[in-house]
Amino acid sequence: MTVANDRLFGIPAYIIIAAIIVGTGATLYALGRLPMCACGTIKLWHGEVLSSENSQHITDWYTYSHILHGFLFYAAMWWLAPGWSFAQRLAAAVALEAGWEVLENTPLIIDRYRTATMSLDYYGDSIVNSLSDIAAMMAGFWLASVLPVAVTVALGLFFEVFTGYMIRDNLTLNVLMLIHPIDAVKAWQSAGGAPLPAAVPVTVP
Repeated sequence: MTVANDRLFGIPAYIIIAAIIVGTGATLYALGRLPMCACGTIKLWHGEVLSSENSQHITDWYTYSHILHGFLFYAAMWWLAPGWSFAQRLAAAVALEAGWEVLENTPLIIDRYRTATMSLDYYGDSIVNSLSDIAAMMAGFWLASVLPVAVTVALGLFFEVFTGYMIRDNLTLNVLMLIHPIDAVKAWQSAGGAPLPAAVPVTVP
């Protein structure tokens, strides 16, 4: 691997990032994911977790988790590749996030979510949502690069506590329930849900 002048494998890092994003969308389409919500609209925000429209729109409660991915990936890349430029580290982070978005939308993980977590109506993300999740991770990665470490850590903890309080779920609980489901946690989560309505619908003919 060549690591110089914002290049990876001799290719400008930002071209690699764009290719990964386009390739992710194409791969998800090949896996049978819908380009947008089957409801026929694209919403800027959808706030109802226990809903078939969760993970189908541009942003939702789990967008906070993807911003947190950016924080964590930035810390990991800072430690693993201290000599890399911001663009090179970002390209690696986008590859990781894109890999998760593809894996998350395979039958293996979809079935795991449906059986082990409160996401009984989860049948996979729309492509709009998956690409928005990658964008949220990129935003988090950039924020981590410009904010003081203490502020980044505090913001990450706030996201976890805030989403945990609002929807009884967050990145930590999501990982826990995927790896080691706990019936008591699942029952507690299923009794909650986010009461805030979806907003800013954009009808697509």
